[in-house]
Amino acid sequence: MLKHNSLKIRKNLLHVVGFLLMLGVVSQTYAETGLPSVQVFSPDSFWYKTIPLNVQLHENSAAFVTEFQRQKSAYYGTVNINTWSYASPVYYVGSGVPTTPVEEWDCQKKKFKDKHLADQWSAVPVPAYAVPAKGTDAEMSIYQPSTDTLWEFWQMRKENGRWQACWGGRISNASKNAGVFEGHYGTTATGLPFMGGQITAEELKQGEIKHVIGISLVDIENWKVFSWPAHRSDGYNPNNSPNRIPEGLRFRLDPNVNVDALKMHPVGKIIAKAAQKYGFIIWDKAGSISLRVQNPYSYTAMGQANPYATLFSGTESYAILNGFPWERLQFLPMNYGKPD
Repeated sequence: MLKHNSLKIRKNLLHVVGFLLMLGVVSQTYAETGLPSVQVFSPDSFWYKTIPLNVQLHENSAAFVTEFQRQKSAYYGTVNINTWSYASPVYYVGSGVPTTPVEEWDCQKKKFKDKHLADQWSAVPVPAYAVPAKGTDAEMSIYQPSTDTLWEFWQMRKENGRWQACWGGRISNASKNAGVFEGHYGTTATGLPFMGGQITAEELKQGEIKHVIGISLVDIENWKVFSWPAHRSDGYNPNNSPNRIPEGLRFRLDPNVNVDALKMHPVGKIIAKAAQKYGFIIWDKAGSISLRVQNPYSYTAMGQANPYATLFSGTESYAILNGFPWERLQFLPMNYGKPD
């Protein structure tokens, strides 16, 4: 009798989910697989590797810490957590979502288009409810577990019913990928995908982040100098200012810091503990030092509530990391963790 009732409940639940799918309230992936997996890329990706307690530090670590603090002081005096703007929504789609081509539009006035990018974007399962991020970058990410594929877009827009983006890329066989776009593709300046380093609401609800966190700085070392796993850089240092930090460099919070004793917001403590265990990686340049959460559109576009309203509990995004001991950062050597 119990088995019969449970089957009946499950059948009714599936009918409800099917109805919601028809309305576009939930995505097929959530219906099929539940919450998104923490690990999208290869299990041995640098994104998921912890930093040993006794790791060797960069010979210029102390100077980099001073430079980081200078930038924090010079640009708004805080480290922000981007939410609605300059953070990518991620839409997890099921196998039944129709595909459409995404066209490249020339927002940078290059006067040419990339045929390989056109191939990557020839058939993208963009869900009907998809909305790009606010802000001039208008980022968007789409992940389809059934095909093991990730698409990423920069300056995404819909013109006359057709999707267009200025740049981005596709990662096929994502579960076997190291977590980096090939060549010059991808949206960040380094080619590191948003799904690797953004923080999700699910992680904050569970109280643990199990991956490296992406971070943007303002003043970056010259674009010719970058550290693995970055594939490139948009750094600019025309005056050769000393101790500028290169993109791709990884750093952490000193693991000897007692995070529980800090006067910080609970979300800030979750981030601080991940910073001790996995660290940060510099993946882009921005107008202020900033982290990214998975854009609230990832949830609200499907009719769900903005989860960060509850998680942040009234604290502004720029104040979540107040009390973080940035003076206790430790920078790792160039190309840290690069396979031989």
